[in-house]
Amino acid sequence: MGNKETSWEPKIIAFLCNWCSYAGADLAGVGRMQYPANVRVIRVPCSGRISPFFILSSLQNGADGVLVSGCHPGDCHYLTGNYSARRKFALLKSQLEHIGIEKERVQFTWVSASEGGKFAEVINRVTETVKALGPAKRLVKKCL
Repeated sequence: MGNKETSWEPKIIAFLCNWCSYAGADLAGVGRMQYPANVRVIRVPCSGRISPFFILSSLQNGADGVLVSGCHPGDCHYLTGNYSARRKFALLKSQLEHIGIEKERVQFTWVSASEGGKFAEVINRVTETVKALGPAKRLVKKCL
């Protein structure tokens, strides 16, 4: 049993803004920066387009953690999309705590296109945080 626990790796879904965070992830890859490979990236036009339903659906369908990353404040390609994302994220975090899901399972960050190193650091931090929490148990659908 101890071996199974140490070999467990969390499944993390990352919703990345096309214009900044996805480009930062691409720069990290091109620069051969090391970060865990257990993150599945979903490229979105803007972090403001992320519905809280997408995050809850990810958790319900087996993700142990979710990362939403967008442009830095003031740098949004769509002007205010990242501010909208920040407001939705703050509200969702309080609701997650209310239903018993650890708020650390869902993370939000700003990463620009030139910050490949920061993207790798964020992925490392999110992976370590979610791994410390263990597998998600709340809200997860049970397969028959």
